[in-house]
Amino acid sequence: MEGITEGVNNMSVSAAETQKKNRIQVSNTKKSLFFYVNLSKRYMQQYNEVELSALGMAISTVVTIAEILKNNGFAVEKKIRTLTVDMRDEPGARPIPKAKIEIVLGKTEKFDKLMAAEAEQNGDNEEQN
Repeated sequence: MEGITEGVNNMSVSAAETQKKNRIQVSNTKKSLFFYVNLSKRYMQQYNEVELSALGMAISTVVTIAEILKNNGFAVEKKIRTLTVDMRDEPGARPIPKAKIEIVLGKTEKFDKLMAAEAEQNGDNEEQN
């Protein structure tokens, strides 16, 4: 009986880990927009969907990334969630409410075809250089 409980607990842990593995927390200062666009494509290849998450001023960056992926036929919107989270600048400081957005995108039917075409095009560009 003990082994069964242990197995169930391990399954719930791995389900939670899988959920977090496909999450990208976007900052509007650290990386370029297209870094996140390309990373999102790789996550969708691996996990079939990606969750883009951002706080405050980075929210517009997440929306832009999602729109680029949707407009180019790579992704479909599955879920959008907005919320407010309390953030502290330092331990013991008063919490400051910050806006947060989470956008879950899934692969389109033509995702694999588009990725193959993109890879082929990039291969041609490298040969020309």
